[in-house]
Amino acid sequence: MKYTIDKKENYTIITIDEKKLDTSIAPDLKSEFVKLNAEGINNLILDLNEVKYTDSSGLSSILIANRLCNSSSGLLILTGLQDHVMKLISISKLESVLNILPSVEEAIDRVFLHEIEQDLTNKED
Repeated sequence: MKYTIDKKENYTIITIDEKKLDTSIAPDLKSEFVKLNAEGINNLILDLNEVKYTDSSGLSSILIANRLCNSSSGLLILTGLQDHVMKLISISKLESVLNILPSVEEAIDRVFLHEIEQDLTNKED
């Protein structure tokens, strides 16, 4: 699987450099998500700009990342969704479950907003 990981203080960007997110790479991606979560990374931005096609196994790996991020009070944000990928998400009725934004820059802004909201919530408790 071809991908890059860019770790920042409050988030990590994973850019998938593959045309297909399918059964051939989904298991490796799931493993990477689990490993990052174990390292304490809870805000992930998944840049899918190069991905033209995904199947149910690719969608499953995205859902695992979403669950891992949610369980650690973080966010998974998908960016750069191509038409086919967005159609699969819509058909699966997951657009209300997943955080989808057009660009990495908007996703970074959303992560910082989420962090502020978390800080405010923690101060109220």
